[in-house]
Amino acid sequence: MSTGVSVVAALVLAAVTLTHLAMLFLNVAPPNAVTARYGERIDAYVQPEFGQDWKLFAPNPLQRNEVVLARVRTGDENGGHRTSAWMNLTARDIGEIRGSLAPSHVHQNMLRRAWDSYVATHGTSDRDTGVRAELATAYLKRVALQRIGREWRGRRIVALQVGARFTMVPHPWRPAQGTGPGAVSHRTLPWWPVTDRDHEGL
Repeated sequence: MSTGVSVVAALVLAAVTLTHLAMLFLNVAPPNAVTARYGERIDAYVQPEFGQDWKLFAPNPLQRNEVVLARVRTGDENGGHRTSAWMNLTARDIGEIRGSLAPSHVHQNMLRRAWDSYVATHGTSDRDTGVRAELATAYLKRVALQRIGREWRGRRIVALQVGARFTMVPHPWRPAQGTGPGAVSHRTLPWWPVTDRDHEGL
């Protein structure tokens, strides 16, 4: 009986693993008949947790440096509020990598992917346009709160604002067109309320 259960469990695990790998492969593969028909389902499965930053046979390196920032608003029992200065979340992630004997880019990539997922589902409107947009908002909020915590300077966080600073990277062999290398731009998202539910599982 136990042998039969083990075989079934192994088959189920193998099927899940193969399906997962197939989804990741199709997500980074060049356009084909399968992605043309099931592209939305594949993308919905992969993003944002398993998102890839490159395409198969055609790597697309980042052309700008992105720094994700956040600030919080705290509240007290008397109804008073304070707003923190901007915190550089990207610098915190990089600081944990430098000097480590076994550096990991998991947290750095998680933060950047959370920002990219938000921008991809919202464009420049900052308005939720569907289920994926709501998920991207919640994901970015939770990733930021994971780094900041529930409190700031001993006071409970009641709101969060995320922003980013972008610096264009000079092209290695082509003169810059439009926005030149070193040019800096910013984007600031609206304030989001923070509740205990936003911290669940963090």
